[in-house]
Amino acid sequence: MKNQTVSEFILVGLTSSPGLQTLLLWVFAFIYTIALTGNLLLMFTICTCKKLHTPMYFLLINLSLVNVLSISITMPKMLQNLGTHRKSISFHGCFTQVHLFVWALVTELLILTFMAFDRYAAICHPLHYTLIMRKEMCIGITVSIWFVGLANSTFHVVLLLQLSFCNSSIINSFFCDYPALLKSSCSDFSLNETLTYVSAVIFGVCTCGLTLTSYLFILRAVFRIRSAEGKKKAFSTCSSHLTIVSFYFSSAIYNYMRAGTSSSVEKDKLVSLVYSVVTPVVNPIIYSLRNKDVKEALRSLTRRDLLPETLKTQS
Repeated sequence: MKNQTVSEFILVGLTSSPGLQTLLLWVFAFIYTIALTGNLLLMFTICTCKKLHTPMYFLLINLSLVNVLSISITMPKMLQNLGTHRKSISFHGCFTQVHLFVWALVTELLILTFMAFDRYAAICHPLHYTLIMRKEMCIGITVSIWFVGLANSTFHVVLLLQLSFCNSSIINSFFCDYPALLKSSCSDFSLNETLTYVSAVIFGVCTCGLTLTSYLFILRAVFRIRSAEGKKKAFSTCSSHLTIVSFYFSSAIYNYMRAGTSSSVEKDKLVSLVYSVVTPVVNPIIYSLRNKDVKEALRSLTRRDLLPETLKTQS
């Protein structure tokens, strides 16, 4: 029997209790709303504020865009299943979800790595920063990042389509995550597992290594700064990015390095929650609260919106 005989998969989800499912529906609906609002507001603020038209914020727009994409791939179907108490997803819907999510996952890893390089160029080579991070280069590398993420995702999904799922259509996760789908296959997936491991090393471990290398050079440059104010300013420009990197890299690499292996399913679900749900919510909050320029732009945007209303009231 071939793949095509499977019309749908069953997503086990986070719980089988109807009461808890109703509670989770409202919790995740709230989280989804916050994630969309936060990321779209951050993107709008950067686009409308000329002061933020710099390479760092251009990359932040791309990060917010990929966050909107990643959480919108998984959350609507999850909310539908929680609301209807049905746990099914169509065959084509499942593979589309895998394809788009792996694309978003790898793209985000590469964007975070490029953001680390941007901070390295700004702190270690401030006089040559505009030359290094010129507009044409930023756009070219960013487009290449999205293309590489798409090519990698397409490659893995084509290999995944060669597997058989005729005897087991149950996916022990809350969405069609690649490792969980691999474990549900009833055919030999050793090639998929090996190539997933290689991909995790290239796009996970290597990008993490490049990011850490950038920060080692940044730390060396910061410690050479004599003034305490200068050190504080340098650290403040990196703290938001470093926080996001710690969240995302650790959880994503952990899950995909162990794809197909026998492990605690409940632990895997919790780890999946971090990079698929928590990170898209945390990103705009961290960058808004810990970035002085973004906070000023948001305040300026709020005043600009409130001023016409005030004038109307006075008139």
